Amino acid sequence: MALAGVFKSLGATNINSNYSISSTLTTTAGPWKIYPAKKKSTGKEYSVFVFDRKILDAHSKDLSRSSAAGFKKVVEEVVERLKKEASSLARLRHPAILELVEPVEETRGGGLQFVTEPVTTSLAAVLQEKDDQERNGVGGRSSRYVREEPDGTRRRREVEIDELEYQKGLLQVSKALEFLHENAGLAHGNLTPDAILINAKSDWKVSGLAFCSPQQDSDKPTSIQPISLAEVLHYEPRLPRTVQMNLDYTSPDFVLDNNLTSSADMFSLGLLCVSLYNSPHRSPLECNSSLSAYKRHFQSSQGVPSSTNNYLCSRELPKELANHVLPRLITRRPATRMTAKEFQQSEYFNNIMVKTLRFLDTFPAKTPNEKQAFLRGLIKVLPDFPNSVMEKKILPGLLEEMKDKELISLILHNIFKIIELLPSTAGKRAFGDRVRPVIKEIFVTNAKQAQERDPARDAGLIIIIEQLPVIVAACPGKGFKDDILPIIFAALESPTPVLVGAALQCLPSVLPVLDFSTIKNELFPVVAMIFSKTNSLAIKVRGLQAFVVLCGGSTDPLANNDGLDGLGHSERKPSSSSSALDKFTMQEKIVPLIKAIKTKEPAVMIAALNVLRIVGKVADAEFVAMDILPILWAMSLTPLLDLKQFQSFMDLIKSLSKRVEDEQTKKLQELNGGNTSGPAEDFMSLGGLSSSSALDTNGTSANDFAALVGGDGGNTNNNTSPLDSGGWDSALTGSSSNIPVTSPSIRSGTGTGRSTPAATFSWSSAPPAAAPSTTLKSQTTGSNFRTVTPDLNSFQALTPQSTQFSQPLQPTPSTVTSPTGTGINWGAATQAQANPWSSSTPASTATSPSIAPSTSAFGGMNLGQLSSYSRTSSSFSLKPPPSASSVSTPGFGGSGTGGFSLAPPPKAPAQSSTPTTTTTMTTSWGSGSGGSFGNLNLGSINNGANSIGNMMAAKSNTGGMGSGFGGMGMGMMQPLQPQSSGWGTPLQPQKTQSQQQQQQQNKSGLDKYESLL
Repeated sequence: MALAGVFKSLGATNINSNYSISSTLTTTAGPWKIYPAKKKSTGKEYSVFVFDRKILDAHSKDLSRSSAAGFKKVVEEVVERLKKEASSLARLRHPAILELVEPVEETRGGGLQFVTEPVTTSLAAVLQEKDDQERNGVGGRSSRYVREEPDGTRRRREVEIDELEYQKGLLQVSKALEFLHENAGLAHGNLTPDAILINAKSDWKVSGLAFCSPQQDSDKPTSIQPISLAEVLHYEPRLPRTVQMNLDYTSPDFVLDNNLTSSADMFSLGLLCVSLYNSPHRSPLECNSSLSAYKRHFQSSQGVPSSTNNYLCSRELPKELANHVLPRLITRRPATRMTAKEFQQSEYFNNIMVKTLRFLDTFPAKTPNEKQAFLRGLIKVLPDFPNSVMEKKILPGLLEEMKDKELISLILHNIFKIIELLPSTAGKRAFGDRVRPVIKEIFVTNAKQAQERDPARDAGLIIIIEQLPVIVAACPGKGFKDDILPIIFAALESPTPVLVGAALQCLPSVLPVLDFSTIKNELFPVVAMIFSKTNSLAIKVRGLQAFVVLCGGSTDPLANNDGLDGLGHSERKPSSSSSALDKFTMQEKIVPLIKAIKTKEPAVMIAALNVLRIVGKVADAEFVAMDILPILWAMSLTPLLDLKQFQSFMDLIKSLSKRVEDEQTKKLQELNGGNTSGPAEDFMSLGGLSSSSALDTNGTSANDFAALVGGDGGNTNNNTSPLDSGGWDSALTGSSSNIPVTSPSIRSGTGTGRSTPAATFSWSSAPPAAAPSTTLKSQTTGSNFRTVTPDLNSFQALTPQSTQFSQPLQPTPSTVTSPTGTGINWGAATQAQANPWSSSTPASTATSPSIAPSTSAFGGMNLGQLSSYSRTSSSFSLKPPPSASSVSTPGFGGSGTGGFSLAPPPKAPAQSSTPTTTTTMTTSWGSGSGGSFGNLNLGSINNGANSIGNMMAAKSNTGGMGSGFGGMGMGMMQPLQPQSSGWGTPLQPQKTQSQQQQQQQNKSGLDKYESLL
């Protein structure tokens, strides 16, 4: 309520109209209350000094009329002195004197206010705070005052005092006094801790000029009215002490001698020095505003501060101060006191840190060479400075000099050293509040987008890039993105290659504080553009190293050792991000950039190798095989690579190839259900042969199959064909399931089976020597399923095999009849003996067969389907070849039987001599399409004799069986003649027409055989 009343009493003034005044009190300085404020037009910070007249009128109510009139006069004098203080600040301009911004104004309630440069506290408030610390046991001077914030955190107070700050502050006060004494001809008159204000830079500013006055015997012109010592020394108990002169810091020249000289201020300065080291922090002359008490101090030597009593200080004073300064300040004789200028040159300030601060205060007046020498040496002494001095004095002073372009790099080097030396909290605060806005303004806001090189600016950018780890630690993510990332972009877009390379090398420090969207959409496009456009090999290598980091990897030592050291190598930490870019960006953006590289320099190739190594770990297997591996092979064959570099490429190629192989193998295993082979692998077998055991155990009985192919849905006739039960071949060869399939050129199994002798007839000539036969390995896809795949590279001349039919055939009676509708089991061909009717050609006329898939109209037809040609048992006759030199070339797509031709039998009905002519044959394995058994489905055919099955398949009225079986060339065979005879008569070759007519006339022993067929 009281604070609201203060601002209400101010009324509408110019200051209230132009400034936004905070209601939070900053500090107090004598009678003034200081509030922070901002100018509405600019937003710049200032301080508003407010004096409330009500504190003077508080005691006037109890006074009589006459006393009240006298008191009112006294109050008016106080108000005039306060106005004089503000007006004196307007007239006196010095760096060590508080700067006035807006002149003093009277408020509606009679109060006063004026605006000055921003201040944070007063020396009196700081000393009082230190007294509270020591009294509460927080610690002595050597400790740091910590206070708890509303959020529970503990932090150091903004304003701290230690030895160096004392020295620095007293030095600034002495400069202000020098200005007042020698330039303005004034004496301050009331130099106390309340008259010294401290700003954010920890600079001490002199104020409290209410009692300032021209010196006696001074000839300097001045507009400031002199004071009456008798009036100001008179203590008025009805007034607050803050508006009266403080006798504790007053010189005896005023009290005892009534002499107003500048040396009186030097005595007060000596008392102020003692109070800084005293505990509590008070003047050694405490008189409680009583003139009599003050005079008693000087009546005894023990009451006056001197070297013998340690200047009445409860603590030990610095030796330089006690031995060289105070004896010449706190002395009764004004003539023996040192001047303000001599005070500045005393031994008390003779140390490197104070001299550094003094040089920094006069930095603008130094020559360029002196400035550069100072900045190069400053970084060496910074660790000796207190943190508060570095943060509040040195750092702001350096930032002010950033306007000098030639000094930017040296200044930044010292600034980042300070940020690194400060504690974490203080470093973040200093960088965010002071450093970051300045460097953004210099390198981004005011930067010229010219393509010409600016060496001074580039040197500053190099320092920022090198100090990015410090910046990342001191700057949060959003601030880094808004203010620091544009500076990195400025470095990347610079025409200076060294700067671009340094910016590319900084990515490991930058990525952890950036989000994925910023990296992909803002940072990566800039890096990609630089990589694609640069003609510098060093930038190419740095760009590839940047790609490694962006893909989630770390820089490889081999890639760094590229011999292109345009930049000093600094150890970099790997990115904490597992993968900064996604897989799509790697595959679709980075890999094409690498593929477009034209140079064959080993350094670039190895750097690209490192990028592809990272991308290969996350890319799809198909992308690796189709895109990455071809690039690696092309790069690996670069003739400039040495052996070690080539081996690096080969190691990666093998690794990625193994990964592709493993993933593809796993994929196929999952798709095939774990099978490692299937029918698709046996495409060369032209329809593989299946074993009889596998087909017999397919769960379908013979009766069911007979009913199916015969069309008799309910027929359960148990009569089976002799072929189904083994029949003729079973009686001759035994169980067909235990005999491997043998053909003139194919032997199933693993090559251990024994071939049977070649078939011979009484009229045939002796067969030639057998040529080596080809063994085909069957691949098993199941427990009872085997297929025969011919080896095309090892086909030899066909060799005739001997069977039980090699002897001349003789007719035998037979009473076996084939039941109607019963199909012949063609599947028995997989393990039955070869066709006993086949013969081979001599080695001189045999040709190598060619195997190719073929199609046939009978590809899936079984014998039951062909029964429409002949429902009854039939006999057949074989027609002899037209001439002795004719060759038959049957085409069997995959039936496992060869074609044959038979010489004519002897004319004698029984035993005949061997003909002098022989026939030759060649086997063709169905090349082309349409006329072979390439797609013949043998899986639906029951066991049966292969030799009889091939002859009983169909009936044709045209010459040869080829027209009915689509490529099954048996041109030497006449169409089968249906007969109603038994099966028991042995087969006999068919005769010519003239012989057949003669045979019909002369019935011989072959009648029953012919009736069988």
